Amino acid sequence: MAKKNKTAYVCTECGADYAQWQGQCMACGEWNTLKEFKVTSAKSSQTRGTAAGYSGASEKAVYSIADVSLAEVPRITSCLSELDRVLGGGIVPGSVVLIGGDPGVGKSSLLLQISCLLSQAHSVLYVTGEESLQQVAMRAKRMELPDEALRLLTETDVESIVVAAEKEQPKVMIIDSIQTMQLAEVTSAAGGVSQVRESTAYLTRFAKQNNVMVFLVGHVTKSGEVAGPRVLEHIVDSVLFLEGQSDSRFRTLRAIKNRFGAVNELGVFAMTDKGMKQIKNPSAIFLSRAEEPSPGSVVMVLWEGSRPLLVEIQALVDESPYGAPKRVTVGLDYNRMAMLLAVLHRHAGVQANDQDVYVNVVGGVKVSETSADLAVLCAVVSSLRNRLLPQDLIVFGEVGLSGEIRPVSSGQERIFEAAKHGFKRAIVPMANVPKDGVSGMEVQGVTSLQQALNLL
Repeated sequence: MAKKNKTAYVCTECGADYAQWQGQCMACGEWNTLKEFKVTSAKSSQTRGTAAGYSGASEKAVYSIADVSLAEVPRITSCLSELDRVLGGGIVPGSVVLIGGDPGVGKSSLLLQISCLLSQAHSVLYVTGEESLQQVAMRAKRMELPDEALRLLTETDVESIVVAAEKEQPKVMIIDSIQTMQLAEVTSAAGGVSQVRESTAYLTRFAKQNNVMVFLVGHVTKSGEVAGPRVLEHIVDSVLFLEGQSDSRFRTLRAIKNRFGAVNELGVFAMTDKGMKQIKNPSAIFLSRAEEPSPGSVVMVLWEGSRPLLVEIQALVDESPYGAPKRVTVGLDYNRMAMLLAVLHRHAGVQANDQDVYVNVVGGVKVSETSADLAVLCAVVSSLRNRLLPQDLIVFGEVGLSGEIRPVSSGQERIFEAAKHGFKRAIVPMANVPKDGVSGMEVQGVTSLQQALNLL
């Protein structure tokens, strides 16, 4: 006999289930994150799976891992090399990719552009739950995209979408957006925790069993996370974030999860009236420095995924009129900067306890690695002493609590990249100095913070 529907409570942060509501989730420790969730009956779940062409109740064969083929999974290109880089070399058949970002950042435009380009060689189904067919067609015409072969569907019911997809048999399917999708058997409204979770799981099963590549558009919350339960990011294969500032036309696409490639890969685009334009040399954009040099500016080399990226670090140090000096960072971890200022005082004798310190990474780039430590301190000292740093100088290295300069990964590749852009001097960790030197560049290795400041 079929089981009756029952109510469960799901944590929006970690996805843990509970039989009754409670104030705190015991799995992740968060408060007031449990939301009501209707569990569908076993009979209805089996019927739904059969209607969608699934064979969940049928007997499954069990294989030995030695019998599993290790042949490389074929990928197809997205027609945008920057997106292929972030995905790890292309789109994997049967994969589910979630793309998140702030409103108006260009998520729908990017996916519409990809859909039109892919439709020239593959069957593509673009499903929109936010716009009408006329609005999508008008946007494609405005962007001058080849949209003759693109198939459109305006629908929010997931079961109807799957039925249409089985009829169309697309190779690629776009869902814009997952927060507008809903299942009839789930009682909550579209965009709720249970609707987003079940709709994503339903589409993921369809993608895996039919070898369809699915892209999901996800809204974000005020804190910058994908709206819906945290378990949503665990269901999909890849999670990409499209970021950009409102006053800049440049957009960065970053992978924070990827089952088929490296994470933290970075793709750079420019938003134009014709869609997303790929930026082949992003370092040239982030190095557009002021004509008149000023103290507190230095260039460093980040390592983003599989390529180096040159960015400018700016610091402004000014006497504080208040008892508690300000510490402000943009694109850099606040706690990291506070620690570096303590190291600067203890091991270099440079005191900034009575100064307001502002640090900015130019171009909206977010620095998460420790290779920027030495560049940040050099920029701070330059602004504090009001002394210019050479325009052809690059600096990178990790600073330890005892004032030592530690080596960073891919150090020599960073130096070679800087030499290609015309930099003539480099202050780097001693262990990262190339043995054979670099043509046209003076590379100076340092082992301590005091030694680096003496060179400046």
